[in-house]
Amino acid sequence: MNEYFSEQELVRMHIFQLRDAARKIGVASPTTKNKEELIRQYLDISTGKAQPVAATRRGRPPKKKLENPGDAAYGAKEGAKTDAETAIAKPARPVEEEAKESPAGREGAGEKQPPSIAELLKSEDCERKSGVLDVLAEGYGFLRAENCEYGNKDAYVSAKLIRAIGLRPGDLVTGVAKKNAENRPPAVIAVESVNGRAPENLRQRPQFDNLIPIYPNERFRLERDSARNDFAIRCIDLIAPIGKGQRAMIVSPPKAGKTTLLKKIAGAIADNYPNVMLFVLLVDERPEEVTDMQRSIRGEVIYSTFDEMPEHHCKAAELLIERAKRNVELGKDVVIIMDSLTRLARAYNLTIPPTGRTLSGGIDPGALHAPKRFFGSARNIENGGSLTIIATALIDTGSRMDDVIYEEFKGTGNMEIHLDRKLSERRIFPAIDLNRSSTRREDLLLTQKELEGVFAMRRMIAGDNADATEQLLNMLMRTKTNADFVDNVIMHMKALEKQGFKYTGR
Repeated sequence: MNEYFSEQELVRMHIFQLRDAARKIGVASPTTKNKEELIRQYLDISTGKAQPVAATRRGRPPKKKLENPGDAAYGAKEGAKTDAETAIAKPARPVEEEAKESPAGREGAGEKQPPSIAELLKSEDCERKSGVLDVLAEGYGFLRAENCEYGNKDAYVSAKLIRAIGLRPGDLVTGVAKKNAENRPPAVIAVESVNGRAPENLRQRPQFDNLIPIYPNERFRLERDSARNDFAIRCIDLIAPIGKGQRAMIVSPPKAGKTTLLKKIAGAIADNYPNVMLFVLLVDERPEEVTDMQRSIRGEVIYSTFDEMPEHHCKAAELLIERAKRNVELGKDVVIIMDSLTRLARAYNLTIPPTGRTLSGGIDPGALHAPKRFFGSARNIENGGSLTIIATALIDTGSRMDDVIYEEFKGTGNMEIHLDRKLSERRIFPAIDLNRSSTRREDLLLTQKELEGVFAMRRMIAGDNADATEQLLNMLMRTKTNADFVDNVIMHMKALEKQGFKYTGR
């Protein structure tokens, strides 16, 4: 005989317990009734006032015989899948899961192994694709094949594959993509390499924001044996040395020679440090200047010309800085030469949602956050890796907005080179304002002898900027190298000391 619950016990039950008890006694559709109805119908059935309903079996019928994964029939059925179905169903298998599972385990289960990269490439439906990963807000992404922008050579990357391998925005991914319909990009089904390395250990790489930034302590020597008469480069090496991880700003009015100076710096770094990854970012520039930069620099040029939308300017900068961060995480030295920070801030001013506040010149304060995040990414990493950014800032353009942007960025860098329009009008190149150009903590980059020579030189040429620059150029012309120049300056100061000139070193 069944034991029934009393009314008091039913009232104390949770609704789920009550439904279970009602279902067992024969109450029809207990999940559609409230607690009072369940208690009333339960008591009616338990006292014989109502008849219970018969239990229905609407669920999945039980299997007559469980399939054994070890049976030959089961293995034959699983092995009947085509290679294409297996590859599409398991896009991450060639990269990570294949390494975790042993071949013996797969064979024991009767499961067919996913095809290798070489086998996939033999198929007419598959092709090798390479590009910079651009992850969208929905979780999936695309491999941007050219100039970090949308193009016909792009490939689709699913969110599942991104999570399985641990891909991040800016990764340079090479893999196998399966062709789709005409209007749809091919989909990546297997990854061959990420940033030039095997993708198995990607999850072990650190996060860029967790790396420890320190002052630059290793110098980029720009002086070259093949360009002894390049006095602009030699002057920068002495007045404002550039280190690995430098956050450098070139402050320039129009037509002061900033583009020429950028090309010389890029050429010197490419010649003296071939292992350094060199990128040039041109934002809102003229198309002919882009062509000139591509032909004169041995590095990758990412550009967004002035006829593009502001959103395109911002996207190019964001994807490039993510790519640079991914390489710094691997311990590489990366240099980004950017022209210009001012135009990037102008682009963000046109694209961000208005904050309701406006600074002098018409710029929204919220528009400065993204350019500052870009410029602030430059840093020297403790125990390996660095990101150097050399960016230009425009002044004296006749626009109050440009002056406000420069004022907001003033002090954020740790090296500044100021160009003087008056010097360029007098055809004095490089048109560097020696008194205002300097590097923070230059003692970490220069030797003690160089420090003494540079300090003595600044004492000697102090005064009118034009005369000082001409005097420095004349001194550089009389020497073949900067080392000879420093020796001559120190000897000259010692001679002056013998004549009664009081000089105290740094």
